[in-house]
Amino acid sequence: MQYKLENPVHGTISTEKYQCTIEWRNGKFIADEPVISGGNDTGPDPYTLLLSSLASCTLVTMRMYIDRKGWTIPEIAVNVNMYKETKDEKTTTIVDRDIIFLNPVEEEQKTRLIEIAKQCPISKILEGDIKVRTFLFKDSETEKKINYSNDEITVVWKPTFCQHAARCWQQLPEVFDYKKNTG
Repeated sequence: MQYKLENPVHGTISTEKYQCTIEWRNGKFIADEPVISGGNDTGPDPYTLLLSSLASCTLVTMRMYIDRKGWTIPEIAVNVNMYKETKDEKTTTIVDRDIIFLNPVEEEQKTRLIEIAKQCPISKILEGDIKVRTFLFKDSETEKKINYSNDEITVVWKPTFCQHAARCWQQLPEVFDYKKNTG
């Protein structure tokens, strides 16, 4: 298992109603809820952040392709929105992405760029099988140590240092093969 980001996106909230500070590798920004939802609308709401990921990924993916092909397409825009639809007691989220060519573009290029847009990494994530796992990050003030020894070596495991051991154990069976290492 290898995470996409070297450092995770980090978010905090205090008592300012619904205003979150989101930190990423190069800085931070505010996310907030709109006034109608009880926030102060001082930053994008979670839906806007999700949709902006798709919009920016789509634009970047198409720009990379355009540049690689040497096409002259100076500007493209994308509108993204979403709604929910319920049929037979099953709710589905529908995301609509409109690609807008702001300059004349040949029909063949438009058709190809629509296909390229569908291949952007965020599109693939949103259309794929997603699992959101939630872990309780433990307080590191408790310094618990467990020693694993044999005749040659002692391994000291600090559970508070290795906060996500279950992730490694589950996703790296070739390293943590408990069946091979027991009995």
